[in-house]
Amino acid sequence: MRRPGGGGGPALALAIALAALVARGADASIHEYGGGGFKPRANSFFFHGGSEGLYASDASSNSSASFIRFDSVVFRRTPESASRHEDMQQKTGLVEAIIVEIQDRDKIGGSYLHSDAICCTPELDKERSCKVGEVIIRPNPDNPDGPKRIQTFFDGRNEETSMVPQTVTVNKTGMYYLYFMFCDPQLKGLKIIGRTVWRNPQGYLPGKMAPMMTFYGFMSLAYLALGLLWFIQFVRLWKDILQLHYHITAVIALGMCEMSFWYFEYANFNSTGTRPMGITLWAVTFTAVKKTISRLLLLVVSMGYGVVLPTLGGITSRVAALGLVYFVASEALELVENVGNINDFSGKTRLFLVLPVAVLDATFIIWIFSSLSRTLEKLQLYFNATDPLSELWQRAWIIPAFWNVLSYALLAIICILWSPSRNPTGFAYSEDAGDGADEEGLSLVGSAVKGTGDMVNLHVFPEDKRA
Repeated sequence: MRRPGGGGGPALALAIALAALVARGADASIHEYGGGGFKPRANSFFFHGGSEGLYASDASSNSSASFIRFDSVVFRRTPESASRHEDMQQKTGLVEAIIVEIQDRDKIGGSYLHSDAICCTPELDKERSCKVGEVIIRPNPDNPDGPKRIQTFFDGRNEETSMVPQTVTVNKTGMYYLYFMFCDPQLKGLKIIGRTVWRNPQGYLPGKMAPMMTFYGFMSLAYLALGLLWFIQFVRLWKDILQLHYHITAVIALGMCEMSFWYFEYANFNSTGTRPMGITLWAVTFTAVKKTISRLLLLVVSMGYGVVLPTLGGITSRVAALGLVYFVASEALELVENVGNINDFSGKTRLFLVLPVAVLDATFIIWIFSSLSRTLEKLQLYFNATDPLSELWQRAWIIPAFWNVLSYALLAIICILWSPSRNPTGFAYSEDAGDGADEEGLSLVGSAVKGTGDMVNLHVFPEDKRA
């Protein structure tokens, strides 16, 4: 087994995450654009403006409309690009905002015209299939509202142009993506500044995160009920309390605080559209502390602490070191996932922080199961040697049965998640793949699911083979 070492790597990851978070603020459903550049794809250039699950507006209820609002979005081109035109010229550069629902992703680009192009070419223009200089969009007869395009032009030699502030109402439930795109190579180097506001009928929480607010509310009450029952039993038998019981009490208290903080964080997010930095940091910290203590508690119980071992002896320092390193790595990952824009970090950045946590989780699993195996052997020898006529033989079936039930439950979950479907490759392109795999030893911890711009690109532009 690998001996846990120092925390240099996770500490560096935490420092990088904190620096990035401080630099970009704490906006979420309000997506800020601070001078980002456009990336080339096929014969176009694009900027990922955000993606969220939105519910359709319900005119029959008293709830607000679901919308995407463009607030003071400004495009800034280079002086070299502006100098190529005359002062009196009009429409010297076109930038388009494309709003597409995930099921309409195949409507963008020339795949239906048997072309790999995303922007219209002179050849396609001759066929009257599109207009040169515009993104190719095929209307969806089943969804007249999408995909939507909003055009903004530069005039003369102006280096800046602004989108007209406007609100796009969402009338269909789905996962929506926003892309800013242009086709003119002379606009290369274009920057975008401003923000867009995304809102569901019940608030600013994205559709995939909205149920979590209710979940955290119920979990807060569940932890409160568990805490009351545990406290009553703790007081009744306080003379027989073991050190292990104090650790269990700490896990319950941390779980109660964690769920409460997450509920208030989501409630504030839902009402304002931004994540409250203070509450979020506390919630993230409680999550990291509880995950660490939960794993440590499961580890020491598996070692037989309080059952066959009065103390951990010489391995105490190793257990503490593993817990400290895990806390630092987990805190860094939770900060990146829960503070700031919900889909700003790329897959590579997140992978850099996920790997240390995955390695440490694997270390915990190996150590727990190897310790549990040795502890069960000691218990079996003890019962066989000291009390061969013990009535415990009537319960001996529980341990092997437990492992069979656990294996069956895991198999059933796998069968449900990976059951045959009409679109089996959908998992390969799912934005949420791998984001909900946060395994807890003694607790359930919900985490918002995060997306990345890189993965979204695969959704919207599957026909581009050269990117």
